[in-house]
Amino acid sequence: MSTNDSVSDARRALNRLNRAAEKAIRELEAVRGALLHAEGADFPADEFDGAGDHLDGVIAFVEEQQQRLEEKILHTGGLEPGRVRRTGGG
Repeated sequence: MSTNDSVSDARRALNRLNRAAEKAIRELEAVRGALLHAEGADFPADEFDGAGDHLDGVIAFVEEQQQRLEEKILHTGGLEPGRVRRTGGG
């Protein structure tokens, strides 16, 4: 397996993890709504807030790893990550 294949695999895996964490946040909010409606004052809001914070942490971790991978790729290509400017298409 080449380095390019490994980088592509890493990018795909990070994107899958990001999508899974985003979906988990949506599902957590759906469960929150259903349980809040069913339980009212007995609903454990703090626990749900904590679970949401953990999922936010996973997303932040994925973003950090994506940025780290991008910087490594740019560095390997001889570019300085802070000097590359992205432009919009068109």
